[in-house]
Amino acid sequence: MAKLTKWQPENEQFWRETASGIAWRTCGVTTFSLIFSFATWFVMSAVVVRLPAIGFKFTTMELFWLAAIPGFASGILRLIHSFFIPILGTRPVVSIATIIKLIPMVWLGYAVQDLNTTWGTFMIIGFLTGMGGGDFSSYMPSTSIFFPKRLQGLAMGLQAGIGNFGVSVVQFVTPVIIGGAVLGAIAGGPQLFTKADAIKGAITVIKDNGVVTDVVINKPEWIPAVMVVKEGGVLKDVVLQETDTIKAIKEDVTRNDKGAITEVRTAKGVKVEVKRNDAGAITDVTVKNVIKKGMWVQNAAFWYVPFLIVAFILCVLLLRSIDPAALGVKSGGFKKQFEILSTKDRALTHTWNCTVTYIASFGSFSGYAAAFPIMIKTIYGGFDGAPDALQYAYLGPLIGGLSRALTGPIFDKWGGSKGMLWCFIGQIIGCLALVFGGFLKPTGLESFTGFVLIMLWIFLMTGIANAATFRQYPIVFAYSPAKGAQMLGWTGAWAAFGPFIFTSLIGASITKYGSAVPFFIGAAVFYAYANFLNWWYYTRKGAERYDYGNSGGTWWDKAKGSWQGQ
Repeated sequence: MAKLTKWQPENEQFWRETASGIAWRTCGVTTFSLIFSFATWFVMSAVVVRLPAIGFKFTTMELFWLAAIPGFASGILRLIHSFFIPILGTRPVVSIATIIKLIPMVWLGYAVQDLNTTWGTFMIIGFLTGMGGGDFSSYMPSTSIFFPKRLQGLAMGLQAGIGNFGVSVVQFVTPVIIGGAVLGAIAGGPQLFTKADAIKGAITVIKDNGVVTDVVINKPEWIPAVMVVKEGGVLKDVVLQETDTIKAIKEDVTRNDKGAITEVRTAKGVKVEVKRNDAGAITDVTVKNVIKKGMWVQNAAFWYVPFLIVAFILCVLLLRSIDPAALGVKSGGFKKQFEILSTKDRALTHTWNCTVTYIASFGSFSGYAAAFPIMIKTIYGGFDGAPDALQYAYLGPLIGGLSRALTGPIFDKWGGSKGMLWCFIGQIIGCLALVFGGFLKPTGLESFTGFVLIMLWIFLMTGIANAATFRQYPIVFAYSPAKGAQMLGWTGAWAAFGPFIFTSLIGASITKYGSAVPFFIGAAVFYAYANFLNWWYYTRKGAERYDYGNSGGTWWDKAKGSWQGQ
C-alpha cells in the first residue's frame, strides 16, 4: 500500500475532506492493538506469582527478576522504537510489532507446562514480553503525526488511556481464565496448583536463638494429630498423624503414559511444615490448611494469540504510512532523528525537560502499577485479617487509565503545561500524606483504607498529568512534527523503566530502612524538580515555549511567522 505523500492536518479543508477519516481510523486500529501490547507487557507479573505454587523451585530474588525484566526490556526497546515512525511509517512498524508478540506468548504458554523449564529460559521470555511495553514509543508518535495540534491531546489521551486498560485486563482476566480448561485440550493439560494457609492458634512455637526448642499444641483437637518428636530433650521433628477429623493432604491426579497430568481432582487436607537450617536444626514449624487443585496457567498467555492475529490483520488492511518528506523529514535517515539530542533550536534542553516530566507522569503511573500489590503485601500483609493484594491491584491502573483517556480534550483547551503544574502538586501532596500520615509504617489495618485512597489519588494525578504531556510535547516541538513525534517516543522509552526502577527502589527502601518513607520523600523532591522545569519553561508568563491551550494560544502561534530557529 503506497505511502501518503501529502499530509497537512493543520489545513482545515484537507483535514475535513481527507485526513480526518484516515486519522481516526488509524487511531482506532492502533488503540485496539495497544490494549494487547500493554496486556502482554504485564502478563509475566501475573504468571510469576503462580510459578512456585505449580512446582517451580525459584528463589525470591529469581522471581523478582522475572517480574522486573519486562520493564527493563521495554525501556531499551522504546529507545529503539522512538526512531521508527517518522522514517519507516505506521503500517509496517505497528503491524510487525503486533504479530511478533506471538513469540513470547506461545513460548510462555508451553514453558509453564514443563517443570524442567529453567529460570534463564523464563528470563528470555520475560525480556521478550517487554516488547509489549517497548512498542508504545511507536504508537504515540504515530498518532501525533496524523492529527492537527488542536486534537492531539484528545487523540493520544484516548489511545493511551484505553490502551492502559490492557493492564487491568491482565489482572481481571488471568485469575478467571487459568481456573479451567477454557481453551480446550489444544492448550494442554492442567498443572497441580497448591495453596497453603497457616492455621493460626493451632500451635505455639518456642525458639531460642532462632532454633525451635519446643512446640506447644493449643487446641485439644490437634493434640492427637501433631506429634512432637524429641531425643534427649532436643526437638528432632514434628509430624502429622491423621485423625477422624484431621486428614493429611494428598494429591488426586490422573496421568497419561508419559507421566503428564491429564486431570486434577480438588483435594483438601492439612500438613505440618518443618523448616531446618544447614545444620539440620529446626528453625520454624507451621500447621497449614492445604488445597490442591487443577490450574491452567498457560491460558494466561495463550488467550492473547487470537486477539494479536486479529489486530495484525486489521493493521495490515487498514493502516497507512505517511511519507517522511510529507512530515518534513529530509535526507539523513536515522541520523537526522538524533537532532533532538543536539543544541540546534535548543532541542537538548527541551528533550531533558520533557524526559523528566514524562518520568514524573507515565513513569510514575507504570512504576506504581507494578509496585502497588507488592506494597500492599509487604506493608500490610503481616496483620491478622490482612487484605488480598490482588483485590486492589487493578484499581490504580484502572483509575489512571480512565483519567488519561477522559482529560485529553481539557488540555487541548487549557494547555498541557497548566495540567502538569497542578497534577505534580497533587502527586507531591499524596507522597507527603503517605509519609506524615503514618500509612507507610502502620501499627494495624486501620490505616489500610487511607493508604489505598492516597495511592489511588496518586494514580489519578499521574494519569491526568500523562494526558497533559500528549498535548504539550508536540507544542514544544511545534516547528517540526517529526521531532514532536519522536519526542513522544523518546520520553516514553525512559519512562518505561518505571516498573523496574520504582519496584526496585521501594523494595530497597523497605529492606534497608524498614519502610518506604525514604522513597516517597525522594519522589516528592523529584516531582518538585519536574514541576519547576515545567513552570519555568512552559507555564509562567513569558515562558520560552508556553502552552495556554487552543483558547489562550501557544508560543508557536506567535513565532511561526518569523521562525528561523534558535
